[in-house]
Amino acid sequence: MIGGANEAIGNAVAGLQLIEHELLLFAAFWFILGALDDLGVDACWIWLKLTGRTQEPRVTTEAAGAALQGRAAVLIAAWKESGVIGHTVRHALAAWTQQDYTIYVGCYCNDKETIAAVMAEAGSDLRVRVVIHDRPGPTTKADCLNRIHAALCADEQRHGFRYRLVVLHDAEDMVHRAELAVLDAGLNHADFLQLPVRPEPQPQSPWVAGHYSDEFTEAHAKVLVVRDALGAAMPAAGVGCGFSRETIARIAKLRLAQGGAGPFASECLTEDYELGVLVWRQGGKSRFLRVRDDEGQLVATRAYFPARLDDAVRQKTRWIHGIAFQGWDRLGWGRGLADLWMALRDRRGPLTAIVLTSGYALIVVEGLLALANILGFVGQRPMAPELRAMLVFCFASFLWRCINRFAFTTHEYGLAEGFCSILRIPVANLIAITAGRRALVGYIRTLSGAAVRWDKTEHTEHPATLARGGALSL
Repeated sequence: MIGGANEAIGNAVAGLQLIEHELLLFAAFWFILGALDDLGVDACWIWLKLTGRTQEPRVTTEAAGAALQGRAAVLIAAWKESGVIGHTVRHALAAWTQQDYTIYVGCYCNDKETIAAVMAEAGSDLRVRVVIHDRPGPTTKADCLNRIHAALCADEQRHGFRYRLVVLHDAEDMVHRAELAVLDAGLNHADFLQLPVRPEPQPQSPWVAGHYSDEFTEAHAKVLVVRDALGAAMPAAGVGCGFSRETIARIAKLRLAQGGAGPFASECLTEDYELGVLVWRQGGKSRFLRVRDDEGQLVATRAYFPARLDDAVRQKTRWIHGIAFQGWDRLGWGRGLADLWMALRDRRGPLTAIVLTSGYALIVVEGLLALANILGFVGQRPMAPELRAMLVFCFASFLWRCINRFAFTTHEYGLAEGFCSILRIPVANLIAITAGRRALVGYIRTLSGAAVRWDKTEHTEHPATLARGGALSL
């Protein structure tokens, strides 16, 4: 009996050792490939830093409130946003002192609460235009934006003017007072402009909501800066992004020729990302702008991101599905080495989920083998020099990534958040793993004919309430 049990345990341990070896090879190879990818971006950013090309220009208070060179249209799609849309409209009207813009808020006929919230804040201010979709919601965000675009075109024809700038925002955004001025000036040199997004810290959710601060800060202070310098296609974040009216009209014409209803792809979960890439593909010029006001504050869109784990997973599932899977299908791989490189980075979300899963599975296997070693069922096996070198490189690159995350988060949010950014890495990994799996399942369902649905994030809090308390003054 004892001999049979020992033999069974020995076979199980041998199987674990085989799994350990295969997981080590798989995870180490892909971790190294990902590390080399990130090191390439780091090297480019360091070069830009050393050559002074990462300097952030300043915009004065006078320039922030100056009249625009042409009219601006701000498009906001809203479904079940009665808790935040009023704050967004109220703050935007107070922050943007210009008169030559119109905020178009797209609502649905079966969402009376959101309609009432917008109307209550707009009052008689002609800078706000409520567009009510005749189709019951939710459809998709792109479908709602296309309805707004149709209203915009009708207004231009009715009143005999043409907008110069089209800006996209979400219902929960807190805008910066200099945003319109910066985007308006930027149109003199580009067809599409993207401003940074700054997730606001939420004390009640330091781990889930906090990990957005870490990721967006590094992405919008380094990765998009490098992307801009390389001249690759610039994805639109859907907020704080401005397009020339001619660019929107050109893409709308292209969509209509393909059977669409406007410039936004209704069947795409990340219509904003696709729109930004299409500008570059159609020969337009894109720029990423990091500008600060005269108080040193970043001209960026501030917002509260999901504070609950399931909401964060659902949001990132939509991003991975739209960017990685639909982007592959709909956009291909672009042209030029820089654009190909950035497209590969954009679409590595599903692979990252698999590699991270392998890494955490390896931790479990190592724990079981360590227990078996303590109990005397297995001895320590020597590791091949090549594999040991791979693991050393992986560990060194992980430390380098931690240093990067700490540095960028500390620069924007302070030392405490910088230290927390290191502790939040496992949370970010858990969200990435779960979202990657769900995105793959959702994509497979669409291949079998399932309809794309606007699985939007619920919002109840708005950073403008903090601004009125005196902590923020944007």
